[in-house]
Amino acid sequence: MKGYFFSKFDPNQQGKSKFDQMMDLFLQLLTYTSGDVTEALQWMNELDKEYKFTNDEYGMGDFVEDLKDKGYIDENKQSGEIKITPKTEQGIRKRSLEEIFGKLKKTKKGDHTTFKPGLGDEINPETRPFQFGDMLEQIDFVESIRNAQINHGLEAFKMQEDDLQIRETDFRSQTSTVLMIDISHSMILYGEDRITPAKKVAMALSELITTKYPKDTLDIVVFGNDAWPVEIKDLPYLQVGPYHTNTVAGLEMGMDILRRRRNPNKQIFVITDGKPTCLKIGKRYYKNSFGLDRKITSRCLNLATQCKKLKIPITTFMIASDPYLQRFVQEFTETNNGKAFFASLDKLGSFIFRDFESGKRKTLY
Repeated sequence: MKGYFFSKFDPNQQGKSKFDQMMDLFLQLLTYTSGDVTEALQWMNELDKEYKFTNDEYGMGDFVEDLKDKGYIDENKQSGEIKITPKTEQGIRKRSLEEIFGKLKKTKKGDHTTFKPGLGDEINPETRPFQFGDMLEQIDFVESIRNAQINHGLEAFKMQEDDLQIRETDFRSQTSTVLMIDISHSMILYGEDRITPAKKVAMALSELITTKYPKDTLDIVVFGNDAWPVEIKDLPYLQVGPYHTNTVAGLEMGMDILRRRRNPNKQIFVITDGKPTCLKIGKRYYKNSFGLDRKITSRCLNLATQCKKLKIPITTFMIASDPYLQRFVQEFTETNNGKAFFASLDKLGSFIFRDFESGKRKTLY
């Protein structure tokens, strides 16, 4: 008779099948390998040798077959090339959302939300006395009847204007967001991987907006020597190149995109770890990696001013600690009347999500 088998309790894996446990690791590795299935599976084989997460009943071969059968990977029978499918691309975005947003709900660090009352679609627990112009559907009848009973008694019950209480609601505004991601060489310089956290944040933010705020728009712009838009489905494949940092090109493209958006609320998020070092003048690239070049920074500040006039706030998420770079970011932020966060890589997602969520709440009178 077979007895019970006891294993070490792991709260993160509770109730998950062997495939689901390995799928979590596979999606994580795909982000690091920029969507390269072969490299991700090779890493899984190496990790399996060390940590032995497969067994005699379920091996790596079974996992690969399940990936094919469930539609997560697709193999070209002629060339033998294996690629991930749109189903997997969405899975990576969902995992990024759960990873970042899950951590966000557990901590109050970096909380910059401000809740303002108004006529909207999310109930606020606070109430206030009735004012002329308030709508009938805003009246909290439970509190209002309670006030009437206290003020006038039960025997001669009546309700007057002074008894009425209004239940506030928070208005969630429609927003058009451009997320700029620095893909210059410095994003992997000095042995620190900065592009992967940036990709995770972009994928999580895109999943949040498309599922929770479908009326919002999110455009992703990457910038190196030049700037160009990428689609949400392309985010897992994003890679750093041998580029300088042309922040000006990214801002110009972001402004062009937002000019075409009809939403009244517009904003630009910039994730960067370095100073602007490149400018395109005609067909020629003007580059200077040594310190802050006045010719380049002046153009950045001019664009910050233009964005302010267009009512496009810029929020910069700086993942670098150099004092002279921080001074430039502060000057850039003051020029735009925007915001700046000097965030570590592990807190980057929390900063961006809290700032995005706080920006969704506006006052409407």
